[in-house]
Amino acid sequence: MDIFAKMSSPAVYQTPSDDIEGPPFVGALLRMCVKRIRTRIDAAIRQAGFADLQESHLRVLSYPLPDGVRPSQLARHLGMSRQATNYVIAQMEGLGYLERRGEDGERRLVHFTARAWGVVEIIYATSREVQAEWAQEVGQDRFRGLVDTLRLIAAEELEKATTRPRDGSMTG
Repeated sequence: MDIFAKMSSPAVYQTPSDDIEGPPFVGALLRMCVKRIRTRIDAAIRQAGFADLQESHLRVLSYPLPDGVRPSQLARHLGMSRQATNYVIAQMEGLGYLERRGEDGERRLVHFTARAWGVVEIIYATSREVQAEWAQEVGQDRFRGLVDTLRLIAAEELEKATTRPRDGSMTG
């Protein structure tokens, strides 16, 4: 029997229930929620006239915002090779979202342009809308509990995201 056929059979897959031991597991559920959010964000960005952005570009414009970092730090943040990251940076420079600049012989850092900040505002506004809708859907207290729990689970990553050494790198 094909392993994928077995995995999708009713004996292995169970519909959502009170049983948290079976599929869909938390990773799949989080991915499904992220897909809903990304679909909304993509629609909002395109509706605002930013039809030139690709998925790899949106990763650059995602939290934590890598404004003012070295290209090598951006590569680590994105989980991409330096070569691939430089290609994305060059694309986004050509589209007017990023610029590389350095002062007085310092290494050039990647900076957002006003155009990029405009997209970030749309991303944040759409994210707030989705959160408000979901809170309305499941109840404010229940949603607050979810957000608090996710922040607790993500605490280590949040700490890395909010700590930036003086050298412009993303994390220490």
